[in-house]
Amino acid sequence: MIDLTVQELSLEELFDRARALAVPGERHILGFTGAPGAGKSTVAEQVVDALGPDLAALVPMDGFHLANEVLLALGRRDRKGAHDTFDAAGYASLMTRIRGQQQSNLAGDDAIVYAPRFRREIEEPIGSSIPVHPDTPLIVTEGNYLLLESGAWPQARAAIDQVWFLAPVEAVRHERLVKRHEAYGKSHEEAELWALGSDQRNAEVIEATASRAEAILRLL
Repeated sequence: MIDLTVQELSLEELFDRARALAVPGERHILGFTGAPGAGKSTVAEQVVDALGPDLAALVPMDGFHLANEVLLALGRRDRKGAHDTFDAAGYASLMTRIRGQQQSNLAGDDAIVYAPRFRREIEEPIGSSIPVHPDTPLIVTEGNYLLLESGAWPQARAAIDQVWFLAPVEAVRHERLVKRHEAYGKSHEEAELWALGSDQRNAEVIEATASRAEAILRLL
């Protein structure tokens, strides 16, 4: 469990904090992290929707899941979601490129960066799915391992201005996980096993990184 100071705030207060980073003519990157079921994807989407397309765009880390056939070849398919089941170097490279996008000499369509997207309905990443325009001031990203201090993850962190760690009540997080797994075809028993197994092991790794965040937040 996280034993650091948790700031409680409303969604509107969160929007205001994010809006302060969306400075026209500049480029800032805001990251959301937290254990599986913390609400990263939902909150990141809500922030981008609240700010609107002129100010913000969403580029999730999940687009860098290794394909299932690669995970099978590596013997890691049964723990998909662990830190070594992502292309961390690819994600770091993209974040670095997005960070410096406005300094590029490219113009027009050539200046657009295309990011991958993860499709949960097929459990696979789809490349070049999200256009990132150079004049968008705030890029929001989210993922489990933004604060991990191994491999290529620190390179990605170096490109991100602020990382906010989401820390909901543990019972709420667990319930979300179970419902998510059920929504994608698992029985209740299978969902519980996954939430208490692979997901929980990942959660313990992620929660150990919370002290490196700019803020630890719990939404009211």
